[in-house]
Amino acid sequence: MYTTEQLQTLFESYLAQTDFPSEPQLLYAPIGYSLAGGGKRLRPMLVLLSHAIFDPNVQQALPAAAAVEVFHNFTLLHDDIMDNAAIRRGKPSVYAKWGRNVAILSGDAMLIYAYRLLSGLTSPRLPQILAAFNRMALEVCEGQQYDMDFEEKQKVSVVDYMHMIELKTSVLLAGAVSIGAMLGGAPDDDCRRLRRFAIELGLAFQLQDDLLDSYGDRQLGKAIGGDILEGKKTFLTVTAMSHADAATRTELRTLLADDRLEPVKKIAAVKAIYDKLDIPHLTQQQIELRFEKALAQLDTLTTESPCTQQLREFATSLMGRKK
Repeated sequence: MYTTEQLQTLFESYLAQTDFPSEPQLLYAPIGYSLAGGGKRLRPMLVLLSHAIFDPNVQQALPAAAAVEVFHNFTLLHDDIMDNAAIRRGKPSVYAKWGRNVAILSGDAMLIYAYRLLSGLTSPRLPQILAAFNRMALEVCEGQQYDMDFEEKQKVSVVDYMHMIELKTSVLLAGAVSIGAMLGGAPDDDCRRLRRFAIELGLAFQLQDDLLDSYGDRQLGKAIGGDILEGKKTFLTVTAMSHADAATRTELRTLLADDRLEPVKKIAAVKAIYDKLDIPHLTQQQIELRFEKALAQLDTLTTESPCTQQLREFATSLMGRKK
């Protein structure tokens, strides 16, 4: 049984050995730049950990883990174009460094490469794996569209917001564990349980992101209040709107739309409304509820394995983050 740290090293080694052509340089150099950016490697780790529950030979799951990571990074390249984002993981985004057209085409190539990695699998369940990957990919696009739609909508319900983040964030985690479990020979029922585990984990993870953006620790120079300054709709915002009276809703809506207000004052004023409505506590309650639901799914798996506890501990480590 590999430790979590060994699995991470194994994956990084596999990814580092992935060869991309040197030419055309403007197509492939941005791909290597993007994949070398690190990140949490959350999704490939979920592939490997879920596979290990049913089959300790995780080497055979490395191409699938890489496919999920390549796909995830493809979405980031295109997200940065849509968001006009200059920074990704503390360095210039591909969009900022090479321009819009390069980011589009390199992203397209990454999507194709993800399918190439999957097509090389020798599993008899390859049709199911491809179906799970296709479902994941399409739902991520649906989530991104809903997120963009919300930018133009004055009113977004908590239910609508939760549905959006399930599609934009959770389904990629769900695809990762489903693919890993299928490759490991998991029964269909266990694949469904692990999918539900990942959906709930993804919801908890995104809600924690929302909370940390406004109430996280200032570590490594991380700015607090970016979502507020952008006027972005988050769980905190939509929950505040659902709990506030008419006057407070108007005040909050005006604050979020006011680009002339000094950033520090804007953040403080919005957080004052959140605090008055007990939004941080309500958000934390929802995070804990979703996380408990996620872990409960692991208790229902039909296969007993020490790797189940390893997956549980990995999930717990994600929720213990402060940034």
